[in-house]
Amino acid sequence: MSLSLPGSLVSTEWLAAHLDHPDLVILDGSFKLPGVTPVAAEDFAARHIPNARFFDIDDIADHETSLPHLLPSADAFERYASNLGISNDCTVVVYDTPGLMSAGRVWWTLRTFGHDKVAVLGGGLRKWLADGRPVTNQVTPARMGHFHASFHPDAVRSKAQVLGNLHSRADQVIDARSAARFTADEKEARPGLRSGHIPGSLNLPFNALTNSQTGELVDVASIAKAFETAGLDFSKPVIASCGSGVTAAALAAASGLQPTVSAPA
Repeated sequence: MSLSLPGSLVSTEWLAAHLDHPDLVILDGSFKLPGVTPVAAEDFAARHIPNARFFDIDDIADHETSLPHLLPSADAFERYASNLGISNDCTVVVYDTPGLMSAGRVWWTLRTFGHDKVAVLGGGLRKWLADGRPVTNQVTPARMGHFHASFHPDAVRSKAQVLGNLHSRADQVIDARSAARFTADEKEARPGLRSGHIPGSLNLPFNALTNSQTGELVDVASIAKAFETAGLDFSKPVIASCGSGVTAAALAAASGLQPTVSAPA
């Protein structure tokens, strides 16, 4: 029997109940800023949810540019996804260590390349561990998948489009970085990257949408209130931004995720 997701956000209970389902692919999309050690791949090697594969955000990107985290080509993503064991008919659950920092980037990337059967684990590894669920340092070999990418260009804005938006103001821009980075009171982590923000943009730090103790998303009303307080009008188009294209997707994910389902489907 094929596996159906109960929504775009799943609980640790649901994942634990389906952990060994043959149609399920679990991705650890954890990410750390440059210079932070141990790096995310080392954390994964030491401890991860059983059967999980590591989705390397630094590696699954366009390497023809010096900029980090630009999307790879559709052909390249097909190879990456297939090597991770992903096929078009499989179900994917993504998590990260804090709860919702970089898992949203993986969720968004898969959807941008046409895979909608993907959900985020509510609370991530932090909640999984708090619930006393198993972890391992053993990497389960991934069987080869067969993924065909269908790129959705409307999910992305180019530099030229954002520059044009400075004058047209057709799209709202909301920045997921910390308030201190947004106001340039704190320097960027990457050497040579100028401080400050895109003129006219709004600010909503991505971690304002999760419970600081559990890593779980706050309730729907609180999410809506946070966006409203930041000045966002959901009736108008929105561009999410950040330092390099990772945490911006947490805002996109949080606005589209459904409440956690606590019982197995």
